[in-house]
Formats: sequence, structure tokens, C-alpha cells
Amino acid sequence: MSLLLSLSRLIDRANDRIGHTVYWLVLVTVLVSAGNAVVRKGFNVSSNAFLEIQWYFFSAIFLFLAGYTLLRNEHVRIDVLASRFSKRVQTWIDILGTLFFMFPMAILFAWYSWPIFVDTYVHHEISTNAGGLIIWPARLLVPIGFVLLILQGVSEVIKRIAFLRGLAPDPSEKPHERSAEEELAAEIMKERGEQDIAAEIVKQAKDKP
Repeated sequence: MSLLLSLSRLIDRANDRIGHTVYWLVLVTVLVSAGNAVVRKGFNVSSNAFLEIQWYFFSAIFLFLAGYTLLRNEHVRIDVLASRFSKRVQTWIDILGTLFFMFPMAILFAWYSWPIFVDTYVHHEISTNAGGLIIWPARLLVPIGFVLLILQGVSEVIKRIAFLRGLAPDPSEKPHERSAEEELAAEIMKERGEQDIAAEIVKQAKDKP
């Protein structure tokens, strides 16, 4: 089990690093979209390439972050019934759902999308839109994204089995990260604390004979 947990941690680190890298594409997509709007409205110049690269970026965000989202336990869950069960039953539901629902779906998508990518790459297909981009990079995103999701599914199953055996913490607990408001409140409290300390030092200095 220790070897499997090591594999799980390796997969988690890989998807975490990919996630922290890829979500910068959100900013890039916004900048491309804004730049395209400014150029089109201000200079009456535009190209379908600007629109298609936004679609490529959005596809990369959606597909490459699927595994990262699973790692963070942020996928939408319909837990009207599951929430009423014990933690062990919920864990078994996660394991069986991953094995019999997520894995078959993700494997089929990865399997059937690969020859589509290969065919597009071999024939050097280009978008039919005027000024459009080559298509194979967009096709390649699909199998890569689903492979990342499959790997993260493997990691989640390992962690849940380890949890059932008492060898790991509950992996279904979402990691708590402070919101922007909490960060601001913490910074204010820190500044107030520093001010109080400074005021106390000054007071003590004044009280000395």
C-alpha cells in the first residue's frame, strides 16, 4: 500500500503543478479577447485566428484542469442521498463510481480521440475559416486531458482505499483556503497587532524613569 500511496502522491503533484500552470491561460484568454476587441473596434482589423486561439485556450483549461479539479474535490456532486450515509459508505460510493462510471467514460474518450488526432495531424488539417489555425493541437488536447483525469482517478481510488484501511486521512475533505476577505481581515489584524505592540513599547518607554 505504501508503494501505491507514493504513486498517488506523484500523480497529485503532477496534476497540481499542471493545474497551477494551466489556469494562467484564463488570464491569457481574457487578454487575447480584450486585445481582439480593441483592435477590431479601434482599427477595424481582426482575424478568425484570434477567435480560434481563444477556443483552443478554453479547451485546454477545461480538459487539462479536469484532473486538477478532481484532486481539489471541486467537481459538482449530487449528494442528496449520499450525504445521509456514513463516511465509509460515501467513500465506497466514490470508489465504485470512479471504477464503473468515470473510468469507462474517460477511457473511451481518450481511446477514440487519439486516432482522430492522428488523422488530423497526418493530413495537416487547417480550419475552414478564413485565417483559421491548424486543427491538430486542439485534437491533441482531448486525449491528454482525459489521460490526466484517468490518472487522478487512480490516485483518488488509492487514497480512498487507504482511508478505509486507516492508513490515510479522508481525501474527500476539501482543502481550506482563505478567501480574499479572510486574507484582508488577517492582514488588518496583523497590522493592528503590530501597532498595538509598538504602542505598548512606546508606553513602557515613557513609564521608565
